Order: sequence, then C-alpha cells, then structure tokens
Amino acid sequence: MKLAYDPSHYRDNTNLRDTVDHVARLGYEYLELSPRKDFIWFYEYPKVDKQLITDLKRYTKDAGVKISSVLPVQQWSSPNEEERKAAVRNWKRSIEITSELGVDLMNTEFSGNKRMPVESEAAFLRSMEELIPLFEREGIKLNLQAHPNDFIETNTEAIRMIRALDKDWIKYVYSTAHAFYYDDGVGDVAKHFEEAGDLLAHVLFADTLNHKAAFGLRYIINPPDADVTIHQHLNIGEGEVDFDTLFAELRKMNFDGIATNAVFAYPDRPDWSNEVTLKKMKAGLGIE
Repeated sequence: MKLAYDPSHYRDNTNLRDTVDHVARLGYEYLELSPRKDFIWFYEYPKVDKQLITDLKRYTKDAGVKISSVLPVQQWSSPNEEERKAAVRNWKRSIEITSELGVDLMNTEFSGNKRMPVESEAAFLRSMEELIPLFEREGIKLNLQAHPNDFIETNTEAIRMIRALDKDWIKYVYSTAHAFYYDDGVGDVAKHFEEAGDLLAHVLFADTLNHKAAFGLRYIINPPDADVTIHQHLNIGEGEVDFDTLFAELRKMNFDGIATNAVFAYPDRPDWSNEVTLKKMKAGLGIE
C-alpha cells in the first residue's frame, strides 16, 4: 500500500519546491500532484515547460518523495463541444507531462453537468475515444472518481461507467468525503466497497457531514432551495462518515492501492491536521 498526501493545504501559499519538502517533512514517501496554479490548474492548459519538469524531478529526488499520481481536473465531459475540445487538448498535454515525469498513473473526476447527464455522458465517451490511445501509448493508468456536481455523483453509476469502458488499466477512486453523495445521503460505505470490488485502486481520506441530514436545516441556504452542492474535507472523526466500518472493509478486502490524506480544511494548521488524520489512517489500515 502507498500512503500519499494531497498537498492542497499548500497550493495557494507555497511554491512547488517547498510543497514537496513539506510533504516529506510530514512523513510521506508519496505525493499526489493535485491542481495548483504553477503546474496544472483546474480547467486550464498546463503552464509547464521542460525546465519545470526537470526542476520537479529534482525536488522530489532531493526530498526523497515520489509522485504517486498526477491529478488534473478538466471539463472533458462538457456538453459544450468547444469546452470539451479544449479540455481534451489540456488532457493531452497533461498526459505528456506525466509521462515526462516518469509517473504511470493519473486520477481525475468525471466532471460534466449533472443537469445534463445524457449529454455529458456522450461528451465523456467522445473524449475517452480520443484519449485512450494516448494513455495506452504512454503506458499511463487512469483512476476515476465520482465527484459532487459531476454528471456522475453516485457510487453505483461510477462503477457501471468504469466497467463499461472495459479497460484493465482504468480503475476507481473512492473519496470518503463524498460518501453521502454516493448514495443520496445514506453513506453505506460497506455497500460502496462491495460494488467497487476489484476496481477499487485508490482511497482519498477525509471526513464530512451528511448534507442530507437534519431535515434539510444543517445548511441554511439563501435563497431557500437554491441549487448548490456542498461538502467538506475534514479530519477523520470530525464528520459523520462511518470510518469504523470503512476501515474494517478495507482490511477485509486486503486493500493494497493508494491511500491519500485528502484533508483540505486547515491551511492555517496543516501540521496539526496531518498528525490527526495520518495517525487515524495508519491505525485504521493496520499500518505500523
């Protein structure tokens, strides 16, 4: 199993080299390279040249850290064809960068428009038809996650889509912070993992409150009934995800993929946040 850290706590206030150093100091061998303005930002063309790639390889080598995966987020499932084409162009460059870094795994979100699921699915499949040959040529694997507000939000539909792609190098990312979106507020993590089965390759760890709880009054929205999507990435134990069951199921499955600390709520106290969550991850996963 690879224990990794998503350094989103540092993306807005720390340069790339210091971010890598922080990940090493926090006790990780692996870094998940999530979106950041000075590398690959949300929905934008990567602002990366050969020198930056060379620099990042040096930073990680010097710090004793490896990149577990590169995580771009692009609107490759947009029903707007021009937006989709731009996203595919951005994806192609992101795949090239990942290959040049010597990394063999990318993970991402389905994206798209949940109010236009059929059109978004068609756009996603068009994008995959264009990108699958490039992934295969570069020898890069892909892990997909359902994300709140994507055209696929639920665990069941995410698993069905990945199985429909029918590629042994395309697997599933499960985010514990999305547990209540995966089944409309139930949060049945045991069922989620049973559905995922052999596709489960990556788990992102963070806690969240159930957005469906408290008779709709947990979040007071103005104007009432506004169409919004909300969740948290809290330290384990600060929300309502059933981590006792979640960890038990992972141990029962002999999970041996990537386990990433994906808590984003404390950029003012990242060391403390990591100490809380990493300790609970190790204990829950049975890691010394």
